[in-house]
Amino acid sequence: MKKKIYFKAVPFDKKMVTLALESGVDAIIAENKDLEGIAALGRTEVLDIEGFNFMAINEKQDEEKVVELLNTGSKVVLLRDVEIIPVENILAQAVNVGMEVDSLTGLETAFGILEKGVDYVVVGADSAQELKNMVKRVKQDQGKVDIVSAKVLEISPIGLGHRVCVDTISLLKTGQGMLVGNSSAFTFLVNAETESNPYVAARPFRINAGAVHSYACLPQDKTTYLEELCPGTEVLIAGHDGTSFSAVVGRIKTEIRPMLLITAEYEGKKGSVVLQNAETIRLVGANGVPVSVVKLQVGDEVLCKLDQAGRHFGMRIQEEIREE
Repeated sequence: MKKKIYFKAVPFDKKMVTLALESGVDAIIAENKDLEGIAALGRTEVLDIEGFNFMAINEKQDEEKVVELLNTGSKVVLLRDVEIIPVENILAQAVNVGMEVDSLTGLETAFGILEKGVDYVVVGADSAQELKNMVKRVKQDQGKVDIVSAKVLEISPIGLGHRVCVDTISLLKTGQGMLVGNSSAFTFLVNAETESNPYVAARPFRINAGAVHSYACLPQDKTTYLEELCPGTEVLIAGHDGTSFSAVVGRIKTEIRPMLLITAEYEGKKGSVVLQNAETIRLVGANGVPVSVVKLQVGDEVLCKLDQAGRHFGMRIQEEIREE
């Protein structure tokens, strides 16, 4: 279940509501008299504050009351500065728990309690200066990815095939791209088209990601085949330093092109990827610098992500499986 971030617009302030909408919050909580006006400002869910119980936890009875309300379907938002232990007790007994926060640190704490965290946070106008960073943390940041340097063993032209260009609605930077491979256990960091050349301008929103059959990493530890991506899908974007975030697909271009099979090895484990044979397609070198597949040499090191094989409809499973 995805975490959500709500903005409490009580009292109503059009400037603050506009900021919240532009920041990308999941919903606006407001008084009934303001709901229609807020709904006219943007296509965002607007919720009546009367439907929420904002509650402090001062004693054990308060904690028990919260659990009772949640288990009967009521919406409860724990007021800011609540102690962690009562929240842990509530999370162990109920779901759909909300919590007020006033900072990025508070948000990270709320979503980290018992390693699963509350289901949503509520931010007020007094914390608007941090709202954009908080929304980014909830909706885009995906934490660190373990990146390794694998040695290239073989580069072979293998003929024509359908390749997939993934055009995102984000502008990516040098050293950022998608993790793609023939196995979910060994994916390669394919750099976005951030680099210019004499023939083609840079297109930093695009990842020429590889052949249609390839696995691609998604947020929330999921994978998919490149051929299954479509507008609106979220893909995982990783950087050469291991930082990662989600980006939304705006367009998919699938065309027949000449392809290369690239094989690499890390500490005895081998993996491969099929990419278009063109100068604009780049893997990321061990130094974080993109290297074109037409200039790549056997013995070069490229950045990859290693994992355990075993996926069913993109979800991790425990199964004896071999992918090459």
